[in-house]
Amino acid sequence: MTAVLLALGASLTTPAAAQVEVDVTGGASVGQPMPIAVPPMPTPNPQSTAAGTTDQLGRQMAEVMTNDLRNSGLFKPLAPDQLRPVGFDQVTAPDFPYWGGTGAQALVQGFVRANGDGTLTVGCYLYDVFAKTELTRQGFVVSPADWRRAAHKCADTVYQRLSGEGPYFDSRVVYVSETGPKGKRIKRLAIMDQDGANHRFLTNGQAIVLTPRFAPNQQSIVYMSYDEKVPSIYVLDLGSGRPRRVVSGVSTTFAPRFSPNGQWILFSMAQGGTTNIYRVPAGGGSPQRLTNSAGIDTGGSYSPDGSKIVFESDRGGSQQLYVMNADGSNPQRISFGGGRYATPSWSPRGDLIAFTKMDGGRFRIGIMSPSGGGEKLLTESWGDEGPSWSPNGRVLTFFRAAQGSGKADVWSVDLTGVNERRIPTPLDGSDPSWGPLRP
Repeated sequence: MTAVLLALGASLTTPAAAQVEVDVTGGASVGQPMPIAVPPMPTPNPQSTAAGTTDQLGRQMAEVMTNDLRNSGLFKPLAPDQLRPVGFDQVTAPDFPYWGGTGAQALVQGFVRANGDGTLTVGCYLYDVFAKTELTRQGFVVSPADWRRAAHKCADTVYQRLSGEGPYFDSRVVYVSETGPKGKRIKRLAIMDQDGANHRFLTNGQAIVLTPRFAPNQQSIVYMSYDEKVPSIYVLDLGSGRPRRVVSGVSTTFAPRFSPNGQWILFSMAQGGTTNIYRVPAGGGSPQRLTNSAGIDTGGSYSPDGSKIVFESDRGGSQQLYVMNADGSNPQRISFGGGRYATPSWSPRGDLIAFTKMDGGRFRIGIMSPSGGGEKLLTESWGDEGPSWSPNGRVLTFFRAAQGSGKADVWSVDLTGVNERRIPTPLDGSDPSWGPLRP
């Protein structure tokens, strides 16, 4: 995907008078989501492409952008009956009086144009309806197959400009797809866009798989599998679809995760009645032991700069969270609330650690600072586990198990704890991992 500058008559600079913005800290709990208009994107000349006609794609892209912005919890897109058709000549000359009458504070307009080489040019423009000014614009040259990515990129442009937060819509989630009766579940690796689209299976279900995690470059996935009847760590190359075992000739290995620079794989290994955390070069080699506990140390997650690791351990008598240096030195306990803590995940912004809180028979998703302060529970369901951060560190994906049946679905929640939604999957889903923003 290639980003391009658009020169259809408006300035690329942001006017100083443009002050429209959205509250990202309070969300719906403090104020109402911002009303925003996202009409279908026109085309200068309807043409057929491998993904449909350009006018059809313009309508579909607007729908994707509308859903992205609505799902963020920060925006309230206008209803379809309020969206007047926009001509190509109006893309850079909005009818501000009309849009102002709808109550929209912001307006997103754009276009889709077929190019002679078979690609598409997609443009998107964001306007402040009250100030009657352009806030930002962005354009992309994409293959027809990537039209959804262009829509996500446009939505990211809008979200980033109005919220001040980093983008996250053009990203993917890898997870464990589940089917079958309780106690005899078939578990396959699957991958999808963050909104559930472009879903595909990565493994055939002949072996149980658990805890998939993206490599930083998104070219591979590390996970645990029972492919050889013993829990072992594998790396799956997304291009070829071929897996390779990371550590051979050792006992049970599990809970893998890449380091931020992709050079190491952190994992846990059970030996002689204890479980400790190790790391191994991503390309293979001899494991290096990082913890030396008489109990169970597992669930390691690196800080964004790779200097520290958060993990769970029962070394103090109950399952709690600890932070240590990346070489295993100076472990310090950071969780002190009631109950037990598990599955820690360090935010890509570095400011928070997400975890599963187990208390009173319930599993909930929570966050705290890396020093252990400011603990906050974000969900209140019965069986919420395994948080994983969005690329911008504002949203978490996790899985929610139904009481009794054990069936699970993939969900997301933002840092307010208010905007919670289910991410659609063809079958049941667990162990989601949110990948980085796509290039």
